[in-house]
Amino acid sequence: MAPGAMLVATLLGVFLLDPLASPSLWADEAGAGASELTFGRFDAASGEGSSPLQGGESQAETQARVGELESIRSEIGRLQKRLTSVRVKESDLEGQLKAVKLELELQEAQVSEATAAAELATLRAETAQRQVTSLETALQQVRQDLGRRLVGLYRLGGQGYLRLFLTLEPNENLLPAIRQLRFLVRQDQIALDSYVSTLEELSFQRRRLEAERREASEWQLREALRRDSLVEVRRRHERTIAAVVTERKRLAARTLELKDKERKLARLIASLVSSDEALAGTPIQDFRGVLDWPSRGEVKLRFGPRRDPRYRTEVPHNGIDIAVEEGSQVRAVFPGQVLYAAPFEGYGTMVVVHHPGRVFTLYAGLLEIHVDKGDVLSLGDVVGNSADLIYFEVRVENEPRDPLLWLR
Repeated sequence: MAPGAMLVATLLGVFLLDPLASPSLWADEAGAGASELTFGRFDAASGEGSSPLQGGESQAETQARVGELESIRSEIGRLQKRLTSVRVKESDLEGQLKAVKLELELQEAQVSEATAAAELATLRAETAQRQVTSLETALQQVRQDLGRRLVGLYRLGGQGYLRLFLTLEPNENLLPAIRQLRFLVRQDQIALDSYVSTLEELSFQRRRLEAERREASEWQLREALRRDSLVEVRRRHERTIAAVVTERKRLAARTLELKDKERKLARLIASLVSSDEALAGTPIQDFRGVLDWPSRGEVKLRFGPRRDPRYRTEVPHNGIDIAVEEGSQVRAVFPGQVLYAAPFEGYGTMVVVHHPGRVFTLYAGLLEIHVDKGDVLSLGDVVGNSADLIYFEVRVENEPRDPLLWLR
């Protein structure tokens, strides 16, 4: 090989294979106008990315949709906690209505979640489609640029860039030629890197587009299913409201019935009081708080009006309900005279006893009566046999009193 050719090959090896061999050349090349095409990555989980192909407006819209979705999911969590609490605390019809109302709100929120998520996934799919389209265009441009360079290299033949040096005369200055050669090599490397990078990014964005489309389709299916569930919850809500209305009407009618029953009993006692003279003997008031029970059992309902806070109704209850064993004997709590012994509307079989001191005791809910009107009773005499629940009243001059204050 000629001395000039050997020198060229040596210089070519130094400057091409060891970029640190001549910092000044790299400094000169930095001003030669070479640039690279770069592409960012997209985070499919957050909808954010650094790609210059993604517009600011699209990113802002995506962020707004993400914020809306987070707000809806926060509301869903709050409703789920409230619904669990209501179901645990309230099991009556009114509680069921509250639970169904909350379930309706929850289902509506879940439909909104599915709608927002589907719209967000569709927006991301549209963004991914735009990026794929842009990348395909960019790839086509890079492919054309790379093709032109490959054609140029083909024309140089098998020796490639080395032919440029072999055409130099031995006495010519080599530095300008080396700088030009370095620039050409660098540009070819940039074109090849850009092609590979763009191809990889395009493959990534295509996979992302497929995933976003699949997610949008799944959320659309969930939205349809949740809308069907919402229709069913609304129907259940309507049925529950109808049941509550029916229950309120029933309780209102029951309230009127019980009040009417109490009025009739009061009129009966009033007629008995007015037609009967005071009994001789020690007044029963002297034994208030130490009277024996008419029958041993458990008090199921105490004296006083019963209030229903849900429906704002009040039902009079002028005695006590005592749960006893069916067939138990019911005894007079103090000596007196039987004024009434027969069935009475709303109370079943009933006995009324008049005691000294113008006090009356009433025994209702009896299966059998063992006394007759006008009978004089001693303390503890059996007035009848009970059902499983007896009703006991104490009245002073026809005014109801709490029996528990009279019994021991």
